[in-house]
Amino acid sequence: MPDCEVTEPQLRCVLPFEAAAAEVRLLRRAAVAQLSRWGVPVSVDEAELLVTELATNVVKHVGEGVSATLILEWRGERLRLEVHDRSRAVPSRKAADCDAECGRGLHLLAALAVDWGTVLTAVGKAVWCEISTGGGSTCRRIERAAEALENYQGVSGGVAFRSRGRLADLEESAIALIADLLHWTAARGHDPDDFLDRAQMHYEAEAGAA
Repeated sequence: MPDCEVTEPQLRCVLPFEAAAAEVRLLRRAAVAQLSRWGVPVSVDEAELLVTELATNVVKHVGEGVSATLILEWRGERLRLEVHDRSRAVPSRKAADCDAECGRGLHLLAALAVDWGTVLTAVGKAVWCEISTGGGSTCRRIERAAEALENYQGVSGGVAFRSRGRLADLEESAIALIADLLHWTAARGHDPDDFLDRAQMHYEAEAGAA
C-alpha cells in the first residue's frame, strides 16, 4: 500500500514496486491516480511517460524483479518524481541510434522535464525529474525544447549542418528528434500518428490559452 502524507506546503507519496513490465503498468496507473487525487495541474500523458521511463530504467539497467520505489512530491510549482533502487551505478546519456536504446530514456527526461538528475543514497541511488505545475508553461516548454535540441546535436545528423548556422542546425535536430520519438513510440507498440495527434492537441490547447 502506498504511504502518503501531507506536510504543508508539500504533498508526498511513496509507491514501492518490483522492476517488471506488468508492475510498471500498475505503477503508472497508481501514480496518475494519486496525482488526480491531489489535483496536480500537469499533463497526464507527460506524467505517465516520465514514470514509465524512470521505472523502465530500473528494469533495463538494474535488473528485472528487483525492488524499487517511486516517490511523488508536489511542492509549489514543481512536481518531483524520484525512483530509488539499490544500484549505485549512475546512468548517463549516450549517443542514441536506431539500433541501441541505451540512454534514450535520459534524453527523453531531459526533453520533457524542467530539471532532472541522479543522486547517490545510503543504499543505492535515486534518479529524479521535475515537472512544472505553475504558470508560464508555454515559455518553459520552449526553453526545454531549446535545451533538448542543444543537447541532441551530435546525437543525430544535425551535427552535419553546423556550417549553415545555429538556427538551421537546431531545425534539423528538431526534425531528427521528432523522428526518433516516433521510432520510440512504434517500438513500444503505439501508433506514431496517434502520438502526433495528441501532441498537436496539447499544442493547440496551450497556444489557444496563451
